[in-house]
Amino acid sequence: MAFQKIKNALGLGTEEKALTLTDPDTLSLFGVLPTASGVSIDPGNAMRVPAVACAVGLISETIGALPVKLYERDSKSALTDHPAYRLVHDEANEWTSAAELRRDLTLDALLHGAGHAQVIRTGDGTPYELHRLEPGSVQPDKETDGEPFYRVTTDAGQVRLSYRDVLRIEAIGGVSPITLGKNAIALASGFENHISTFFKNGGRPSGVIKTLKSMTPETKKALAENFSKSHSGDNSGSVAIFDEGMEYIPLTVSPADAQFAENRLEQIREIARVFRVPPTMLFELSRGTWSNTEEMARQFMQITLKPWLTNWSWAYARCLLTPEERKEAYLEAVTDDLLTTDTAARAAAYGQYRSMGSITANEVRAGLNLPPMPGGDTLDNPHITTPDNRSKDNAA
Repeated sequence: MAFQKIKNALGLGTEEKALTLTDPDTLSLFGVLPTASGVSIDPGNAMRVPAVACAVGLISETIGALPVKLYERDSKSALTDHPAYRLVHDEANEWTSAAELRRDLTLDALLHGAGHAQVIRTGDGTPYELHRLEPGSVQPDKETDGEPFYRVTTDAGQVRLSYRDVLRIEAIGGVSPITLGKNAIALASGFENHISTFFKNGGRPSGVIKTLKSMTPETKKALAENFSKSHSGDNSGSVAIFDEGMEYIPLTVSPADAQFAENRLEQIREIARVFRVPPTMLFELSRGTWSNTEEMARQFMQITLKPWLTNWSWAYARCLLTPEERKEAYLEAVTDDLLTTDTAARAAAYGQYRSMGSITANEVRAGLNLPPMPGGDTLDNPHITTPDNRSKDNAA
């Protein structure tokens, strides 16, 4: 916990070692993460790496855009009259939509490890609004029996909130991908800075000026500065005039420089691994084809989004439904739009299951997030079974 870390850093905690202000571990208390490459990473400069910004935006915006509904377990019908339905489907409060809150809390979890929102209730305990809490203002804690609670810093001081009144969305283990992948992100940032410097003068390699006459260090420095000013930037490609037996010898591109493009692609793949996003979703298409791109889109749903959506469903249920209500109802994100590329395969699979009598029509409709229909609970094969009314007409 951040508060305990600060106490330990000042030598006030139970740990024997105290951190000094020059200790690299002290920087992590303030969100600054030193790396092996020497580039410190925090959520702000990490988001300036295009691959990171793409991954974070892709996950948080997609989760926010997916509608969430409250369903009755037995009938699969939407419980639109329940107070929780408005909070998860329509609006979290008067100025924040339900989609915006999901996006922002997922963003907090991706950048800081966890996102939080306070549940505002009416006098009888009914959930009425959800309000986002700043990541640095929430500190999780536990009772002696293991029951969690939260200490929230407000303008009026610190308040204690029950776990039932705080909607919490965690990244893996409560640690953000920014922290887990800090070295990969720092290396990607370092590549960008180096390439920017390399191409600052039109991508031309540096060179040496050879002369037959010895020069003082001051003369060499002045000559290099004058030559660079006269033949770089806007003056790149201009005619150079040498005297006193001088000769300009350009240096060739090193093998390391020639591999920068491939190294940058590999860093995109590394960042994709950190966020568990298929590389093609980050527009790294060097190995993408029509077939595997469609497959990776399905993997994005199953591997990347599904754990987040499961986390969201339980977090909503824990705070917005009573234990008795959770036995009769559940919350679920509607993911049909993400699976539209696989509509034909889904239809073929459902048709085969119905033909062999494995599932009913209402089970198919439940899989499509549709309410049940009358008479849809039988296993009769619709392709070979003759309805009773037709049999009676033929007999007449």
